[in-house]
Amino acid sequence: MSHRFTHINADGNAHMVDVTEKAVTEREARAEAFIEMAPDTLAMIISGSHHKGDVFATARIAGIQAAKKTSDLIPLCHPLMLTKVEVELEAQPEHNRVRITSLCKLSGKTGVEMEALTAASVAALTIYDMCKAVQKDMIISQVRLLEKRGGKSGHFSAQL
Repeated sequence: MSHRFTHINADGNAHMVDVTEKAVTEREARAEAFIEMAPDTLAMIISGSHHKGDVFATARIAGIQAAKKTSDLIPLCHPLMLTKVEVELEAQPEHNRVRITSLCKLSGKTGVEMEALTAASVAALTIYDMCKAVQKDMIISQVRLLEKRGGKSGHFSAQL
């Protein structure tokens, strides 16, 4: 099976894909990211004793805002009319980390994978930003697409 890059034209130049003729369908994508930290840093977040305020609430809002701004950040992404953005944060003390999951939905002509990935990434970056005064060696990792539905390529689900 041969694949060609849709964001590269015949001359080898980057371009935005023309989605004019594509059908409008329900589309959704889920992504995740993890941020690992010291037990004391995670305990401070969980207890709500961080001097900058509610880390999870701020990260959730940042992730939602980031999903809406994805086309401003990723050069060839289409601006989308998202109908739902959800960002969830789950403390996992047994692993000294936070798991961030995102969900993006719309009815449109192009997928929302980049929006979901951006939401999870920026939520993790926001946790880092809020906690960097306490710990600078936190690790953001495993940013990945978990699932996508809709569009020509159909359903994708990551191997867990």
